[in-house]
This record gives sequence, structure tokens and C-alpha cells, in this order.
Amino acid sequence: MGVAIRTAGDDDRELIVRLLDEAFQDDPVSGWVFPEREYRRTTHHRLMAAFTDVVLADGRVDITEDGSACALWMSVPAEEDPGDAGAEDGSEEDGFAQTRQEVDPDNERVELIGRLTADIHPSGRAHEYLWMIGVLPGRQGEGLGTALIGSVLERCDREGRAAYLEASNERSRLLYERLGFEAAGEPLALPEGPLMWPMWREPRSTPTGSPVLPEA
Repeated sequence: MGVAIRTAGDDDRELIVRLLDEAFQDDPVSGWVFPEREYRRTTHHRLMAAFTDVVLADGRVDITEDGSACALWMSVPAEEDPGDAGAEDGSEEDGFAQTRQEVDPDNERVELIGRLTADIHPSGRAHEYLWMIGVLPGRQGEGLGTALIGSVLERCDREGRAAYLEASNERSRLLYERLGFEAAGEPLALPEGPLMWPMWREPRSTPTGSPVLPEA
């Protein structure tokens, strides 16, 4: 049975924020941004809300019909600096600083994570950027993430478009490798924190032009 997926709208904002908050509570990068577990439990959702607002405004959120998983995508033109995402009427630094002020003003890591990932983001070629993908902890391992990503990668293959992401843990990195992503440079070592793996996927097809994806 296939996974029913739809494009989320503004009315889904709170659902998306709650989903991402729960899905990333134990993620290594979220743990680096908010090291204290109790503080993370009460504050992490603000960062997820900031990310959700950016993508709902300028990108696309795909969500499963049952609300158990979602993927946040941005289409990046060849001429656009990926670090500009979220900046308004100013430099990319203004956008990162603004996010920090909205989320957790005294936490420099909220701003730093944006700067560091923007610095390693490839430029000069149009691509689809998987900003985040979250699956509720109790539903992980069911192929929901593969289904969400695969629906976009099929379109990328048809249109000859590349895709990019940063893997935040080893488990997700292995999944992305199965979907055709490869290392795009050295891993990003967060200061006194975990690694993030920039990964790039070239479009691919069979001799007949049909997209090739692994079994879910």
C-alpha cells in the first residue's frame, strides 16, 4: 500500500511544528543547539516554527495524510545564494540574527547553525533543497521518509534537476545514500558538537527515461 502524501498549507502550520518538534527532540544537531534536555523540551519548538514559516512562505511542505511525517523543500535557483533564505530586506546575516531574536536571543547557536550550513551549501546550479524531514518517533522505520523524499526525487529525475541536503545523523545519512545522494565535500563539524554531512544527488534515469529509486 502506498503512502498518501499531500502539500501542506498555512492551516497545517501548528501540526507541522508539533511534528518536527517531536521528531527532532533527540536529534544530535538539535541537542547541540539546545544542550539542556528540559530547556530543549520547552524551547526547541520555536526553532521548528521559524523553519516552518520560511518554507511555507517560500518553499513547499509535503505531509503524509495521517500527519505522521513531513518534508520541507526549497527550490534553489542557480543564481541564488542559499544563505538568503529567511532574510528580509537585508543580508543573509540579518536573516540569521532575526531568527535568533525570534527563537532564543541568548543562544548564539541558533544563529550559528544557519551561518555554518549556508557556508557549505553548493551554489551555481539549480536544485531542490531538502531543508528538513521529520517522522514521528513511533512511526520511524515504516518507509514514510523514503516515500516523502522519493516523490520529489522522481520529479527531479524527470526534469533533470539535482537535489541537496545535510544529514544530521548516521542513520539518515545511510538512507540518503540508498536514495542516490553522495557526499558533497567534507562533513561539517559543529563546534564542540556532532557532524553534519552535506549530500548531493544528480538526477538519474533508466535507459527508458524512468526514474530509479530503491525499494522502500
